[in-house]
Amino acid sequence: MIKKRLNILLLLLVMTLRMSAGEAAKAIDDFVRTSGIAKGSVAVMVTDLSDGSVVGSWNETTPLVPASIMKSVTTAALLGETGADFRYRTPVYIDGPTDMGIVRGNLVIEGSCDPTVGTMVEPFDNDIISEITDALLTAGINKIEGHILIDESAFAGPGRPDSWQRADFSQSYGTASHAFNYANNASGKKSVENPGQIFINKLKANLSRNGIMVDNKDLGEGPRTLVAEHFSPTIDEIMRSCMMRSDNLFAESMLRTYGKVKGGDGSTTDAAAREREMWEEREMPLDDVVIIDGSGLSRSNRVTPDFMTAVLKSMSSNPYYASFFPLAGQEGTLKSFLAETPLDGYIAMKTGSMNGIQCYAGYKLDDDYVPTHTVVIMMNDINGSRDKAKKAAQRMLLEIFDDTQPANEN
Repeated sequence: MIKKRLNILLLLLVMTLRMSAGEAAKAIDDFVRTSGIAKGSVAVMVTDLSDGSVVGSWNETTPLVPASIMKSVTTAALLGETGADFRYRTPVYIDGPTDMGIVRGNLVIEGSCDPTVGTMVEPFDNDIISEITDALLTAGINKIEGHILIDESAFAGPGRPDSWQRADFSQSYGTASHAFNYANNASGKKSVENPGQIFINKLKANLSRNGIMVDNKDLGEGPRTLVAEHFSPTIDEIMRSCMMRSDNLFAESMLRTYGKVKGGDGSTTDAAAREREMWEEREMPLDDVVIIDGSGLSRSNRVTPDFMTAVLKSMSSNPYYASFFPLAGQEGTLKSFLAETPLDGYIAMKTGSMNGIQCYAGYKLDDDYVPTHTVVIMMNDINGSRDKAKKAAQRMLLEIFDDTQPANEN
């Protein structure tokens, strides 16, 4: 009798799982049909993290342009390499002897590719100009005979991938990532091409106000002596800000940092190649995947839902990673998505938006904000209404998770 009951319960469980899979398949089919996008330009993959099973999928091996969901790949790579407590270190040197308060040489700031130096957005860093000024005053220095120099040699250029569109260069979202970045490399919504010179001008003015003169003599360069160190906020804070606001500069700098940490020259091209090698070593499904940059601004990037899913799965147990993703209906670029629905606060995803492109990648969460499912939705070649496509994606998620999601009391 007991064995018979167990068999019945097992049969009911199998039937329930089949029904759930069937409902998910229908929800995805409805999404593909109602999104207003050609079937070959839409891809979906939803998996259950409890057993790794695929809840539903469509075109899961089709390579598409990811736009900013590429940032979730970049943060995963760097976080896995450095851990959450990593901080950028920007050292400051004098390269000549000091005599009676006079430096017979230059003041040299060595760029570390830190995207937060002088940042105008969270996470705010300490004021590097005040730090340098205070360090020189403490050392009794009142004159720099040489120049203020920015050393950017640790990171090979260029600051932008060749495949970025030139029309984006003048915009703040299209600014280059330098070995030394300052004030988000932007002025309002416009890109600043030489942030180091702006920094030098501001530092020189602050030094002058505090009685430290800079003579700008050409003295050459000599052995360096450390006089100050500037440290960024922790990398988990930087990553959370990047993902919430979809900051291209932060993402590009993090990719270049990944390459440098892995022993490369710090260029975007080298870093992207090293990142791909890492995913290969982890046996990720990389067929047709093309990694060009860290932010997703390049339209030459290509990822597949099964690759994105593999990355999300590999990071799902990390205590920090899932917290970087905006919560549906509440945060960042996902604030209006699924708002005031049963999934409000239970979906955490990175968005990716460009002309003709709308993508999502992230997690379904439980009441404790622990990931239970991975979710990847990619839509390319949107010729009609983006709003229609978004609404179709929301309906699909509500249908897929209808039986697993508790009703929202709000």
